[in-house]
Amino acid sequence: MKSVLEIAAAWHLAGEDVALATIVETAGSTPRPAGSRMVISKSGKIAGSVCGGCIEAMVAEAALTALQTGAPALLDFGMANETPWAVGLSCQGRVKIFVEPLG
Repeated sequence: MKSVLEIAAAWHLAGEDVALATIVETAGSTPRPAGSRMVISKSGKIAGSVCGGCIEAMVAEAALTALQTGAPALLDFGMANETPWAVGLSCQGRVKIFVEPLG
């Protein structure tokens, strides 16, 4: 099984623009540990996981923005009930995810 970084490299070598999302900090109960990664291509391919689903669509959206602008982003997700309309973690944890376009 290939690692997320190997997949990112293969997609890049095939001409795809890719962004890497990495969990850089966790607190409390979280679905994935710090260091977990997800790679997103400009064409919409995804490999790896940073949350098991509950916030990954927002991470993918941030990755596409990073690919367009060239600017990295630090995303901070906590419990969903902090703000009723916000997407968050139902597990009552907190996670910070660094999203960076790869060149």
